[in-house]
Amino acid sequence: MIRINEIKVPEGSDTEHVKKKIAHLLRIDASEIKDLKVLKCSKDARNRSSILDVYSVSLSHKNEAQLVKRAKRPNVMLYSEETYRLPEKRESKSSLRPVVAGFGPAGIFTALILAMAGEKPLVIERGKPVEERIGDLERFFEKGVLDPDSNAQFGEGGAGTFSDGKLSTGIKDRAGRKDFILKTLIKHGADEAILTSKHPHIGSDRLISIIPSLRHEIESYGGEIRFCTALTSIDAEGGALKRICIKNDKEEWIECRDLFLCLGHSARDTVKMLYDSGLSMEAKAFAVGVRAEHARGMIDDAMGYKSASYKLTYHCRDGRGVYSFCMCPGGYVINASSEPGHLVVNGMSLSARDAANSNSAIVCTVTPSDYASYGSDPLSGIGFQRDLEKKAYEECSGSIPYQRFEDFTRNLTSESFGHIRPCCKGRYGMGNIRNILPDTISDDIIEAMYSFSGRIQGFDDGDTLFAAIESRTSSPVRILRGEDMQSVSIRGIYPAGEGAGYAGGIMSAAIDGMKAAETYISG
Repeated sequence: MIRINEIKVPEGSDTEHVKKKIAHLLRIDASEIKDLKVLKCSKDARNRSSILDVYSVSLSHKNEAQLVKRAKRPNVMLYSEETYRLPEKRESKSSLRPVVAGFGPAGIFTALILAMAGEKPLVIERGKPVEERIGDLERFFEKGVLDPDSNAQFGEGGAGTFSDGKLSTGIKDRAGRKDFILKTLIKHGADEAILTSKHPHIGSDRLISIIPSLRHEIESYGGEIRFCTALTSIDAEGGALKRICIKNDKEEWIECRDLFLCLGHSARDTVKMLYDSGLSMEAKAFAVGVRAEHARGMIDDAMGYKSASYKLTYHCRDGRGVYSFCMCPGGYVINASSEPGHLVVNGMSLSARDAANSNSAIVCTVTPSDYASYGSDPLSGIGFQRDLEKKAYEECSGSIPYQRFEDFTRNLTSESFGHIRPCCKGRYGMGNIRNILPDTISDDIIEAMYSFSGRIQGFDDGDTLFAAIESRTSSPVRILRGEDMQSVSIRGIYPAGEGAGYAGGIMSAAIDGMKAAETYISG
């Protein structure tokens, strides 16, 4: 096949227009183009008077090599579509079924691959099924009553269930795992547009039906999912996993030789238990900052299209990086707390992305040297996070602290909102976020905001809203593993996904979980 990238046509052009552009590039008649497939589609809105649709496509032709050679263009190349090959179904390698701890993106796709290969995994998830989790979360938003095991972080689908369902990733994938994940999600109810969109997303309102459907597929292959069941202890012998302790109404030890740790980045108590049990870990860099809210209309006008998204990065004078993260067009800031007396925010969008504001995290990188005062062990970053989240909780007595950007620059508590009002799920109040963040991070965010306004006019408007604190961009801990994806200290344990320190979003976590399952099956 032939792949052609960067085909630019006027916004709204039909397939025939795209075909004519391809025919011109290849110097052939449009009728010779066979099996045309759109791989990706995005917009180029740099010239507001002439917005373009930008396509990547594949096609077949009887003289493919000759056409590519003749074109002499870097965007025209021979192409072989990678199709994901599922592990062959076979007899189980052990009399004991593998156990998957955590049922977020990594856990779901780990369990799915294991189940499709005939392994009949047991999945344990400390939180509740989506159907019950929604009620607990709505109750928390309305009344402020937190369930530590059923919230925006814990429960079926993990933290990604209530964060827009963004499916972008920079991972290079030659095995076809990305397409497998996207097609699996489509099979369970996602829009087909996620296959071709440059910034694919599902929407939290769609995810709450897609995830239970995935659960049922795993069960149809013989997998078992136990909710409200936590991993509380592990026992190794001779450097290999022997058994694990799980807790529902009561604690129970079960034999286990293969355990997939698909924890979320907020499973702090579980990570500490694993560290105390001898699992090798290291502290890693992550990022902290705020959620910034702008009027959706302003962002859309600046970017040149509806429900627009952006990705911003800036290198500060002191050497730190500040960047936007988890951008939610037409979305909401949510109280994503999971620990009593501590507060953390996140962003989410529904599939329509039509709320009044758009928001994203504006975060500053931190490294282990930045939180060395919290200890020298691998868990020191968790101590740093918890301290910030405690201050955020105390700033507005458990409500989300909000502050106008102008007041943030002047280190003043906001007394009223300007022309932008919060799009928020959860109680909120006026505060001074400078009381929460270290001065160096606050100064770097201010410096970056002024720079970002050079790319998006109005980004540094004084009425722009900050909400705090955004502290769980990724795990501050990495559970060390070898090339066989097993723990370097206890064989039979497979750390995978975001909580283990190997991913940073739904897609990357799902891919990492698939790799762990594949390694186990082929081992």
